[in-house]
Amino acid sequence: MNKNLAKYSSLLVTGGAGFIGSNFVINWLAENAGTMINLDLLTYSGNLMNLTSLKEDQRHLFVKGDIGDRELIKQLLEKHRPHAIVNFAAESHVDRSIIGPETFVETNVVGTFRLLDECLKYWNTLADDDKRNFRFLHVSTDEVYGSLDEADPKFTEEKQYEPNSPYSASKAASDHFVRAYHHTFGLPVLTTNCSNNYGPYQYPEKLIPLVIANCMDWKPLPIYGDGMNVRDWLYVSDHCDAITAVLNSGEIGETYNIGGNNEITNLDLVKTICSILNEISPSSHGNYQELITFVTDRPGHDRRYAIDTTKVETSLGWSPNESFQTGIRKTIEWYLENIDWVAAVKDGSYKDWLNTNYSAR
Repeated sequence: MNKNLAKYSSLLVTGGAGFIGSNFVINWLAENAGTMINLDLLTYSGNLMNLTSLKEDQRHLFVKGDIGDRELIKQLLEKHRPHAIVNFAAESHVDRSIIGPETFVETNVVGTFRLLDECLKYWNTLADDDKRNFRFLHVSTDEVYGSLDEADPKFTEEKQYEPNSPYSASKAASDHFVRAYHHTFGLPVLTTNCSNNYGPYQYPEKLIPLVIANCMDWKPLPIYGDGMNVRDWLYVSDHCDAITAVLNSGEIGETYNIGGNNEITNLDLVKTICSILNEISPSSHGNYQELITFVTDRPGHDRRYAIDTTKVETSLGWSPNESFQTGIRKTIEWYLENIDWVAAVKDGSYKDWLNTNYSAR
């Protein structure tokens, strides 16, 4: 049996037009015969172009809407009777949370709470077998655990929450609500906390697609501070496989940390991208590393994240397929082969955001 096959024939996915969500939707429908209700508000990072390959797929139903819209959630649950919910919907960019934290509270905290509350009402109407098999899977981040020093052990599922940004604080709050709805009301929940994702369809405010796009335009490559901040990088398809494994076999009420086992500094990451681009798409202007520009560090910038994947590997048999070297090459090649997607994303609002965030640094 293919490890990607899910035992659920009907899913409601929230945030399914975003980066990780759209990859999950595409991968899931490629491996399963069931139906997918895809709810996304299509804010700046939600993009229907991500789902172009599913345009003729009758199993995929896209609905534009907000997870905080109780009436819409209620209607979707009653009409489509999904067997599981996978919640990707979130505001996810730390820099944006520093400039405008209220949006993160509204979406990540209030929105998740309202989604949980409507799902609880729906779950309580199900027949015993359906009720027993139902799952609410909440996708979260390693940033809720705070920052690590160089010699600290990796984040385990038992690590105390110590969020340091408005973004991570809002995700921590949403995680706590998910846990509370299980322990108080019995809702069968699962939580995943992942490391930094990369791959196709990532909005180019995030580091990897930003660096690729700026190289192609021969623009500066902004690196915060000294560039020595460390992240663990997870290829998005590996993350999608892990979510399916947790959905299929995870123990109710448990949290699973998902990482790529690829710790690398931001500076080395950018140099790696430049090196690959120098090889496969050289510029007449020179070496892409000439574009590296150090900018003022952002407030509260966590020094290091690292995920311990022991639990998900030993209990569910999942491990990442991609090393960083194979995954980053695939990612760069995808962006080079999909320049129309990149061009369409880089509209006025994207340029305004880049100006707001980097012009004063």
